[in-house]
Amino acid sequence: MRILLIASAFNSLTQRVFAELGDQGHTVRTAVADGADAVRAAVLRHRPELVLAPMLRTVIPEDVWSRHTCLVVHPGPPGDRGPSALDWALQEGAAHWGVTVLQAEADMDAGPVWAEAGFTMPAGVGKSDLYRGEVADAALHAVHLAVERFGSGGFTPRPQDGLAVRTRPPMRQSARRIDWDSQPTDAVLRALRAADSWPGVRDELAGTEWYLHGGHPEDRLRGRPGTVLATRAGAICRATADGAVWIPELRRCRTAHGEAGIRLPATVALGELPPDVPEMAAPLELSGHRRTFSDIRYEERGEVGLLRFRFPGGAMSTRHCRRLLSAYRAACRRPTSVLVLGGERDFFSNGIHLNVIEAAPDPAAESWDNINAMDDLVEAILTTTDRLVVAALAGNAAAGGVMLALAADEVWCRAGSVLNPHYRLMGLYGSEYWTYTLPRRVGGEQAARLTGEALPVSAQRALECGLVDRVLPTTVERFAPAVAELALDLTRDTDVAVRIAAKKAVRERDEALKPLAAHRAGELRAMRETFDDPAAPYHALRSAFVRKRPAPAGMAGRA
Repeated sequence: MRILLIASAFNSLTQRVFAELGDQGHTVRTAVADGADAVRAAVLRHRPELVLAPMLRTVIPEDVWSRHTCLVVHPGPPGDRGPSALDWALQEGAAHWGVTVLQAEADMDAGPVWAEAGFTMPAGVGKSDLYRGEVADAALHAVHLAVERFGSGGFTPRPQDGLAVRTRPPMRQSARRIDWDSQPTDAVLRALRAADSWPGVRDELAGTEWYLHGGHPEDRLRGRPGTVLATRAGAICRATADGAVWIPELRRCRTAHGEAGIRLPATVALGELPPDVPEMAAPLELSGHRRTFSDIRYEERGEVGLLRFRFPGGAMSTRHCRRLLSAYRAACRRPTSVLVLGGERDFFSNGIHLNVIEAAPDPAAESWDNINAMDDLVEAILTTTDRLVVAALAGNAAAGGVMLALAADEVWCRAGSVLNPHYRLMGLYGSEYWTYTLPRRVGGEQAARLTGEALPVSAQRALECGLVDRVLPTTVERFAPAVAELALDLTRDTDVAVRIAAKKAVRERDEALKPLAAHRAGELRAMRETFDDPAAPYHALRSAFVRKRPAPAGMAGRA
């Protein structure tokens, strides 16, 4: 079937729909539309049998939906209407939620229902994590069902007449406002998590207006409500009426004389502004009852070490890379035979931190520091020859984040993960030893295709082409426990010592053929040339991506 995806951005959900429908044999095209005219032009250009909108902020015009079947993915159950569905659900503490695929009509979100799927809301999860996890799983279930029903030609969608309808307005900052003096920690966390990726919660801090992004509880620190109590790994801890919360990122509000700020680690955004408070080390090992923020954690189960890391948006700054490398080296000093890398849910990694680079006084120098820090981390994994290393991808990975995973001996990912094993769309050649790890997994021809086409790859496709070794068909919540069990099975059911000896021999053979240093040097020469050239597309593409502007005309994808 010829299917046209119309979206406001080629975001994670649109990518997953594109990849999975393509896997099923459909001819799928995409169009990013910012208005009715763009929608009309895309439909006229592609002449689809079905129009599907996974994430569309603009209205599909009547002259399109009256002539073509147009299905819209709404992140709410049947009867829910409005553009801030997830925001309200999270802030109001909904226990159950859902996704509806409905037909576009004159009234927004009011068309007949083609498919729906529900889920239990997980505890302590922010909007972006929820969207890429439970919402995406439900959306794909409903999309596949709706496409199947449309293809059958005999399905009649169910009108929403008789449903309990709840139309909610866009959630404004007035509804998100935090009263630090009176609101308990749980209410503060709900507000922060309902706005974690966008738009953030507007607030005053250090005499300046900011948007606060993300929130984690703190069970020990206390202070006058609203005051900053400490910093940790780029985050700030702020007192509430009955406790405290950690806020990982801030974004400066637009001023009358400047452009809007970008999301940054809180201490980076504040610069010289933060009050004189202590920097508290992030605990690597946490007891089960602790409620605090730590973006890198380690635990052991038998002969298995689990090094869990989770950075906002999957972006890894120079500091993130160096801290993770330090934790990795500490984990390698433990008496384990298998070491698992990866978070319990959401992104694995998306590579270098473009926002931190964009905000740096010298973006070229910060780009260079960041890519070298990533390379140092990848090199440490590649040269680990005394244990097996497993990369466990609970969610998506892109660019250098994919190559980070490929440094491991085995790559496991959750069904529903989307991989983007390429750099071209950011105008980069890439590093992280990809010229070694990608061809050794998929072959030179496939490596060239993946990096050249620059398209998202589904988990199933990644398994088929050799990017990953195992796909776990679990829910989001079950992935981490399933990985731990499989890693334990690895120590029980295989001769780990034999495998470790074999990997050591392969590494020595490969080093004799072409040293890792030669791969790194070649990659970094190309990267340095790009970083140091002010006219290189990378700089304009990075700025457009970070500041959520369209890529400069004719520049996207030029390396």
